[in-house]
Formats: sequence, C-alpha cells, structure tokens
Amino acid sequence: MDSEDDMHDAYDVESLDEDFYSGGTPMGSEDGDADYDFVDNESEDSEDITSHRQQHSYTILNITDIHERQEEDISRVSTVLSISRVAACVLLRHYKWSVSRVHDEWFADEGNVRKAVGLLEKPVEMPHNRELTCGICFESYPRGEIFAAACGHPFCGACWRGYIGTSITDGPGCLMLRCPDPSCVAAVGEDMISMLASYDDKEKYSRYLLRSYVEDNRKTKWCPAPGCEFAVEFVMGSGSYDVTCNCSYSFCWNCTEEAHRPVDCTTVAKWILKNCAESENMNWILANSKPCPKCKRPIEKNQGCMHITCTPPCKFEFCWLCLGAWSEHGERTGGFYACNRYEAAKQEGAYDESERRREMAKNSLERYTHYYERWATNQSSRQKALTDLHSMQIEKLEKLSDRQSQPESQLKFIIEAWLQIVECRRVLKWTYSYGYYLPEHEHAKRQFFEYLQGEAEAGLERLHQCAEKELQIYLEAEAPMKEFNDFRTKLAGLTSVTRNYFENLVRALETGLKDVGPSSNQATSSKSSCSKILVSGKGSKIGKAKTTGTSSRCASSTGR
Repeated sequence: MDSEDDMHDAYDVESLDEDFYSGGTPMGSEDGDADYDFVDNESEDSEDITSHRQQHSYTILNITDIHERQEEDISRVSTVLSISRVAACVLLRHYKWSVSRVHDEWFADEGNVRKAVGLLEKPVEMPHNRELTCGICFESYPRGEIFAAACGHPFCGACWRGYIGTSITDGPGCLMLRCPDPSCVAAVGEDMISMLASYDDKEKYSRYLLRSYVEDNRKTKWCPAPGCEFAVEFVMGSGSYDVTCNCSYSFCWNCTEEAHRPVDCTTVAKWILKNCAESENMNWILANSKPCPKCKRPIEKNQGCMHITCTPPCKFEFCWLCLGAWSEHGERTGGFYACNRYEAAKQEGAYDESERRREMAKNSLERYTHYYERWATNQSSRQKALTDLHSMQIEKLEKLSDRQSQPESQLKFIIEAWLQIVECRRVLKWTYSYGYYLPEHEHAKRQFFEYLQGEAEAGLERLHQCAEKELQIYLEAEAPMKEFNDFRTKLAGLTSVTRNYFENLVRALETGLKDVGPSSNQATSSKSSCSKILVSGKGSKIGKAKTTGTSSRCASSTGR
C-alpha cells in the first residue's frame, strides 16, 4: 500500500463479497432447546453454498503465476512504449510494478523519467580501438574482453563479475544497479547480469526480481504463514480484508496479522502489543508486591507474618503494612500479624494514595486477565477444531459413510459444521479484545455487546457439542442407525442458526454498535434492539427452522 489513507478509503466501500456470514435462516429462538424442522440438506445446495463462499475478492498466486504476470506486465510496457524488454523491466521496478503509473509518467515527461531511472535515449558505443583500458583495474584488454552498459564506460569481465557479484550478495538493491563509474547513473539491466554474472548470482538475481514483483507491488503480498510460498493479489475496495491462503492460513490483508474480523487492525495491534509488553508485569508487581524501604527492590509476601526480611545484601527487616523498621515494632504496635501504626495512619489518610494506586493496578490486572483467558481459550479451542476438521476430512468421513451406509456426498453437512465452528471460534476470540477496549462508561453499548456475544457463544457451544459429542455415537455404531437423519437435520439447523448469530454479531461490531444510541434510556432498550437484529437474517437454502424458548442473556460465558 502507498498509504494508510488508501486502505481506509477502500475499507469504506461496501463489500460485494460474503464469507462465512453470507445469509442464514431467520432466527426464532434466543436460547433453550430448539425444535428444528429443516428441509433436507441436498448435496446440490451444499455445493451452491460452497461455491458462493469461494467468490473471493482476491486471487492466490503460486510462483508460476507470479512469473507469468510479471512477464505480461513487462511485455505490455515494452509494447506500448516501444522500448526493449530490459528497459521496461527497469521502469516497472522503479515505479513499483505499476503499469498505469509507468504510462502516466512516461507520457507526461519522457526525458525526466529516463533521467530518473538511468535509461539513455541513445546508447553510447565503446571506442573502436583494438585494446581498451578497464576503468576499475586500469589493465589493458582486447576489445572483445571489455564490456559496457548503455553509457559506454569500459570495464573488463573480471571487474564486472566482481562488481555484480558484490551487489547481488548485498541484497535486493542489485535490482537498481548503476554503472560502476562514479560519475555515471546509467542503469545496468538484466541483460548485463545474464551475460556476465555467475550461475549462482543469476539465480539470486532472478529470485530478487520475482520477489520484488510481490513485495513492491501494492496489489500483492506474500502469505505470512511460515514456509508458505503463495502470494495474494487483492482487489482494493472490496470490503473485508480477511484472506485465506491455499495453505489454509487466514490473515488480514491490511496488517498481515491473523484474520481478525470484525475487530479493526488498530485494536488488534494494541491487543498484541499488550500481550507481549512488560506493562502487565509491572502491573502485577505493583498489585502484588511492595518496595523494600531501604533498597527499593520489589518484594512479594509469601507467608502470613508481617515481619519481612529483604534478601541479601540488604537484609533490612521491616513491617509489611506500614513499611517501618521492625526494630520499632513489637506487641505495642500489634505484634506479628497486625500494625496499629498502619491502621492509625490509614485513618489519617497517609496511605490513601498508595493504596488507591495498588487497588487500581490490581483491578486492571484482573480485568485484563479475564479477557485474555477467554481470548486464549477460544484460540486453543479453534486449534483443536482445526485438528478435528482435518481428521474428519482425512479418515472419519469415510468411516462414517461405511457405518451409516451414506455416500460421502451426503455428509458434507458435517464438514460445513466444522468449518463454521473454526470460523466462529476465531470471531469469538477477537470479540474479547474488542470488549477489553470498549469504553467502560458506555454502559448501553457494553450491555448490548455482551448480549450479542453471549447469544453467539451459547449457539456455538451447542453446535460444537453436537458436532463433537453426538457425532461420535454414529461413528462408533456397528450398524446404520435410523436416528442419523434426525442428527443430520439437527446439525444442519444448528450450523445455520449459529451462522446467523455470528453474522449479527459481526455486523453490529463492524458498525460500531450503532443500534445503541447515546440517550440514557438506551441501556434498557438495547435488548429490544438486539431482538430486532436477531430476527433480521436472510433466507438460506439450508432450510427453515421452528424454535421455542427465550433468553435474556446479558453476559458472555467462559467458552470452550
């Protein structure tokens, strides 16, 4: 990206693509056991849904694809501008592989562009002498052993190879190589590299050039997964930045962190920094320790007595409560387990500020721990779900097909369920970082958020339990069970209902919980806003649901 503004402008464009939150059945229940009456989940419908979700706003590119696109861009510029392929490559590299920008700049001021990139309008030939002197080693060589770039400055083959080899060893800067003459800015193109460099250096140069097409191009990025060699070409202005590579890793195009929809990149950056920063260590120290009055080192009290002895070489003995010297304490001051000096000073207000700071640090640490534990728990649950999904695809689906006498094409609803679980665990995980940074004074929004989060989490738990526990019964059955069709209907129904819950949660968070207004009575009306959202889902091919029961859940649970 050229700037963050481009990203934000693109983000404001309404997305035409949907991922896991594309549709869903109308919601009729908020909690409790549901009486699902879904129509049969035909395999054709499942294929339609899968096909719809694969309509992404990005393209996954392998090495061959990248090379082909690079060659196409070079050929296009070469043809339109009537220049050599080598010159077109130099131009594109300078303008970060933007064909349109090359055309605009070239036709606006060709002379200035040539000067900027080192392309001479008329190449200079070397003198036609039988022998020429190398400009680096100053040795004389036959004309056939002397080489020059378009500028005509002569250098021997050995010096060229040394110059090119050193530049390539130094890194990708070799792609902008100029003539060795200090006073010359003529570009050294790929043709000179191919003619003079060693085989290993040619290979390195080719890799640098290929990687440059991805790393310098504002439309493409490498997948950040370790060891992955796929690149992603993204269509700007298409809404969601979530990308799923062919290696199965999902990440955010904007910040290249793990996919985190519906939480914005700024919140994710703050959360990740907080998780690895030393600030929480300092909060813990402040909340659970006190400084030695003499050497100021923090001390944690690990026994019941108030008589504290600092570690060597300090060895200062003091009272834990009032931090006074222990030599001045005894039965007159309350003994080993109390301190009437501290109590008197506290009543006079002498310790109010330090105690207030300590209490604030403790509350802050407890609040952070609450959200972090649930964030981490959903992360581990998602990893387990990914393992279960892989196991289902590799071995269990075939086993289930044999045990229940069902073709695998009729069991796609199980894979759909596990894919939904994996995606919902990811979304639920990031809602806890969203909740942590949600301002505490906005009570109506917080209540509304916790209601939506709680409903979504409860629905996910029901789906996860059905896919994990109830499915096991049919996997272990010795013969086909007639109840399997009921299980199919139930799992497909829970998948659809859970998708609808999370669609509503994602929509609400991405719009900043705008359904909750600033008025004081919004805190009591947030549930009614919630109810309107929960029943606003789109129709789905999966079927229709009849549900019973109500819920007034207002807080999220711990999660699996």
